[in-house]
Amino acid sequence: MRRCRARAALGLLLLVGGCSGAAEPAADRPHAVRPPTPPESFTLLATGDVLVHQDRVLTSGARRADGGYDFSGVLAPVAPLIGAADLAICHLETPVAPEGGPYRRYPSFAVQPEIVPALAGAGYDLCSTASNHSLDDGTEGLVRTLDALDAAGIAHTGTYRTEAESLAPSLVDVGGVTVGHVAATFGLNGVPLPEGRAWSVDVAAVPDVTGMLAAAARARAAGADVVVASLHCCQEYDHDPTGAQVAAVHALLASPDVDLVLGHHAHVVQPFERIGGEWAAYGLGNHVAEHATRGYATEDSVAARFTFTRGADGRFAVTGAEAVPLRIEIGADAVTVRPADPATSGRVAEVLGRRGAVAAGLDIVPG
Repeated sequence: MRRCRARAALGLLLLVGGCSGAAEPAADRPHAVRPPTPPESFTLLATGDVLVHQDRVLTSGARRADGGYDFSGVLAPVAPLIGAADLAICHLETPVAPEGGPYRRYPSFAVQPEIVPALAGAGYDLCSTASNHSLDDGTEGLVRTLDALDAAGIAHTGTYRTEAESLAPSLVDVGGVTVGHVAATFGLNGVPLPEGRAWSVDVAAVPDVTGMLAAAARARAAGADVVVASLHCCQEYDHDPTGAQVAAVHALLASPDVDLVLGHHAHVVQPFERIGGEWAAYGLGNHVAEHATRGYATEDSVAARFTFTRGADGRFAVTGAEAVPLRIEIGADAVTVRPADPATSGRVAEVLGRRGAVAAGLDIVPG
């Protein structure tokens, strides 16, 4: 399928790349042309946290001679995997700083804006931005990040510049299939939402996901054939989801408006689960990161790949669920994300199957 990027603004589906230009006026066409038939299936790929740490190999290896940064090499080994999907979804956990900095590290991030064009270059179409770090650089950082994503042609949801934007369904066109995306975070590290701008970040008091369900209903009403929910929560460095996390995921998938749940924040891989015929990935681990925390599998990662197929009833459902184990390789002078080695694949596979996913049809495949 030919990929086509789009972003919603004030409830309208706007094409921003990967598609043909504006159609000729009907009077200028020599023959009437039927619109293409939407595809019967498409593939969706999603990956884990993009979290650029400072003063480590990740940033020093991406530093250019002119003082700027180029992160394209970090993702080069997995760019073919990402680009092969009809829709690729990332999770940008931190705000970006102005070009040239200043940059800030944990616990309050402002990272190199060059990470955004690297994500676009690797093939990402869409990114969730709601996380516990969304307001680390205040409203200015939030707006700057969304502006950078727009400039790179990456659609986004979870954080917003205006109240109208927060209410507009985030929709992308995937070769004729409309996919909606909703996102929320369980908190903001104690940072209060700006006065008069409580709509800036979608925050869910997990396990209460009422706001996400309302957003999913708006996306469905606006024409979404498939709705994906990205949830940023709950316990770091724990391979098993918390009870509140499980309850939130089950509540999302119990809704007729949500078709798939993607999880982030743990920084380690968490299980996949099939729930009522639908799928959840509780935690996809890190994707671009270099944690100093040791004793945890923070370099193990996974790409979730789902095939959606239109059924006899006209609705799309997952007909193929796959997990591709990945590994963040920290070398002496560079960090790269690449298909996992056998040892990493074994660790990831054990975690993925803890909630019956393999028995329910999850295929664990090499990158």
